[in-house]
Amino acid sequence: MSRLRIKAGKKAYEIIKDGGFNFDAVSAYYGAAVGPRWLVSSGFDLTLLTQNLLGRSRSVHLIGSSAGAWRFAAWLQPQAADCYRKFIHAYITVGYTRKDTPVTILEKFSHIMNTYIEDDALPFALANKRYRLSVITARARGLVASEKYLLQKSALAACYVLNFFSRNNLYHFADRVVFYNGSKPPPFCFHPQFQGKYVRINESNFKYAVMASGAIPLIVAGVKNIFGAPRGVYRDGGLIDYHLSHQFAAKENELVLFFHHQERIIPGWLDKKNKRRIPDDQTLNNVVMAFPSQSFIDRLPSGKVPDRDDFLTYIDNGAERIANWNKAVELAAPLGEDFLELVESGKIREVVEKF
Repeated sequence: MSRLRIKAGKKAYEIIKDGGFNFDAVSAYYGAAVGPRWLVSSGFDLTLLTQNLLGRSRSVHLIGSSAGAWRFAAWLQPQAADCYRKFIHAYITVGYTRKDTPVTILEKFSHIMNTYIEDDALPFALANKRYRLSVITARARGLVASEKYLLQKSALAACYVLNFFSRNNLYHFADRVVFYNGSKPPPFCFHPQFQGKYVRINESNFKYAVMASGAIPLIVAGVKNIFGAPRGVYRDGGLIDYHLSHQFAAKENELVLFFHHQERIIPGWLDKKNKRRIPDDQTLNNVVMAFPSQSFIDRLPSGKVPDRDDFLTYIDNGAERIANWNKAVELAAPLGEDFLELVESGKIREVVEKF
């Protein structure tokens, strides 16, 4: 059985059925806030990187929150594929203990960041013409900005209840702030439904923006007062933009590529238990989503994609977690080649499904 499934929005489905999939039609590649689940995207990413499949005819927007932003930060660097592999190694091998606090976990994030992103390389990264990075963060408001556990938890509980009735209530608790590189913000920041601010990435705020995008509420300390951005405490972008919640294509015939770890798409972090909360048809219209089949997932250690629960499950046995995660990366290595074979053979027209 195939290791990959492909789903597409209405317009993307029509494009693929009519003429197949063309990498030059991709204007944006999106990376979701999925924690360690991103590890199964590593083979897909590395195939795109090493074979230079994106950005051949125009710049491609790499848009991500949390894990997505961390992945794409490597794409801009010199020797991007090697940088990406350093990220995989640093992310998997960092150790966590029962004594860790949100502050010490943020310090470990900083260690990961400094392991694969060199300060001297940032000017090169920001001058990259092939890829344009957009990092989605959430600037906390009110008690969500507090580093006192009970206060922050109470505020998030109120946010959860109000979000159940409307996603617009999220903005009482956090502001979306998009850090971007390039001469202008990505097109989705100009859509009428976009709510938030955008700030240009520079050498001083690059690492802080990426770290903030993965600062999970209650678990990781927020990143304070990022240079060039509105003052405040910045947290995980997934709080507002967890999986996919925007139309990222600027034009009708553009495609948005999205590698996901599962079939279900959840708009915001607080929507996980709300099965009725799904992206609308317009958001998905231009999306081509690749994701692992159940037969692939069944072959992974413990028959599941690596996730954040593994940190607790293996808190006293980090070596087993590391071995399991390395095995998942090894098994995921061919997924990019699988996708490329579907594209080059034209079989993608036969296997693509509608959302």
